[in-house]
Amino acid sequence: MACSAISLSIGTIVALVAVACLAIAFGTDNWYEIRVNRTSIRRKLDGNEEATNEFEEDIRYFNRDEGLFRICFPNNKPQNAKTFLSPVLTECININYYIPDNEISDTFSETRWERLHMARAVIGLYISGLFCIFMSFFTGVAGCWKRSYRNVVATGLLEMFASLLVAAAMGLWHGVHYYDYQKLKDQMAYFSWPEVLKQPGVTEFYYGWSYLLSWIGVGLNLIASILLLCGAQCLRHEKKKEKSKYMHYLMPVYPDKRQLYGYGYGYPGPYYQYGYGY
Repeated sequence: MACSAISLSIGTIVALVAVACLAIAFGTDNWYEIRVNRTSIRRKLDGNEEATNEFEEDIRYFNRDEGLFRICFPNNKPQNAKTFLSPVLTECININYYIPDNEISDTFSETRWERLHMARAVIGLYISGLFCIFMSFFTGVAGCWKRSYRNVVATGLLEMFASLLVAAAMGLWHGVHYYDYQKLKDQMAYFSWPEVLKQPGVTEFYYGWSYLLSWIGVGLNLIASILLLCGAQCLRHEKKKEKSKYMHYLMPVYPDKRQLYGYGYGYPGPYYQYGYGY
């Protein structure tokens, strides 16, 4: 009893912490942080009016935090940019996934389309992983309430499958960044950035806390699935032990074919020869 109770209790707590980490990471925007040294760039403009206008209006010249859905500006925001307040009260713009397609997406190259499909798949896989976690709560409650081995195993497998889905989403997210900074050569990629932004010390890139929180959620969810599966094995062993413990109290009942109240009492007839007068 102690083995299953401890394993299931710890697994449930770890699963709750994991889903909290994954949900917070999914909804926040600090996945990839880009920091631009605007002071250094301003000194290099040398009064160039065209470059100054670009410096004030192009988002590439501003500090920004990129998430799965939004690009947010923690400090200054570009002029004439149509921004909105995020849940954490920062100025943001939405990331365009071109759903449905429009005249801009019609001009995309095959490589750009590959990048776009991967970006869409990141969202789809992440949502699928959260859905599996949501379904595992129902099987987990049923398993703990009924002490059902099969329900607990289903919960552990759903948690493990959710971890694999979110991990696949994270891998595709890295693939999207590889396309942006290494493979794509169009006007929307790093290749077309102004040279002043590519100079050492001007633009710096960091993985944000949302990204780290997502990986922590994946790891905790995997640990929770292992604990739940171990708890299921303990539960199965305890049920077998409990059944064998009370087995010796059960008395076997066999059918008695003897005629206790029959007329012949087991003697061959005729019966009058034995003195039983009728």
